Amino acid sequence: MDIDYFINIIELEFPDIPKGALKAESHYKDVIGLTSINALILIALIDNAYDVILTADEIKSTTTLSELYKIVKKT
Repeated sequence: MDIDYFINIIELEFPDIPKGALKAESHYKDVIGLTSINALILIALIDNAYDVILTADEIKSTTTLSELYKIVKKT
């Protein structure tokens, strides 16, 4: 599991995000437009790809994809 794959699956799940637009230090909530629906999509995506269920508090505590990836990786 590496961050490039993590970013790639997020870009694939959100088709409005141009390929290559997200980087490790991207403020993903701004780029994705983190609505409650998009948060659920992100939670389901990570659960499906990594078998990790993120909590709302974990999402709230992160700003960048790198921070989010660290949570997924340690779980």
